Amino acid sequence: MIGIYGGTFNPVHFGHLRTALEVKELFNLKQMRLIPCHLPSHRHQPCVSGNLRMEMLKLAISDSPGLQVDSCELDRQGPSYMLDTLKILRQELGEHERLLLFMGADVFDGLERWHLWQQLFQYAHIVVMTRPGYTSKLLADFFQQRLIGDSALLQSQAFGCVFFQAVTQLDISATKIRQIFATGGNPQFLLPDKVISFIREHQLYQSQN
Repeated sequence: MIGIYGGTFNPVHFGHLRTALEVKELFNLKQMRLIPCHLPSHRHQPCVSGNLRMEMLKLAISDSPGLQVDSCELDRQGPSYMLDTLKILRQELGEHERLLLFMGADVFDGLERWHLWQQLFQYAHIVVMTRPGYTSKLLADFFQQRLIGDSALLQSQAFGCVFFQAVTQLDISATKIRQIFATGGNPQFLLPDKVISFIREHQLYQSQN
């Protein structure tokens, strides 16, 4: 199985990295692909270019085998729709590879606002990463029909299921990190030192945004 974890990563921090590593081990993934978004369709555009965000991500995972940066969304023009990304990955990996699309519960709650969101299930399973003790809201019939309670069932087909997985979630905000840099604070222990050095070297996040 291959994991897919998208985001702006603006900047990448230990909250992203801890959950990526944890689910990689929980699901015994061959690899976990971290995919920086080019132009998000549901939020403000990142204040830092995609290439710089990708470089920070590469630095952050340089000592973590099995975590991999995938630039497929940065290589495309226009808005970054996950459906297009999954189609590309499916073409690359073949129809039988198990693809797990990971997202937080807050993202999942807004999934019905995504571009052609129902079609995501034609290419991947969706694994919703939750806090321990989380209870999902009443799901629409579309999701109830796809909801499974045993992660082993993700192996029985290549796509189409929803699974909730509790993970260790660190209360770290990229917005707060940008504010710390903008005000001259010390962001140590919120993100890797390599990324902090890169941000300072390139003078990123000098103003609040």
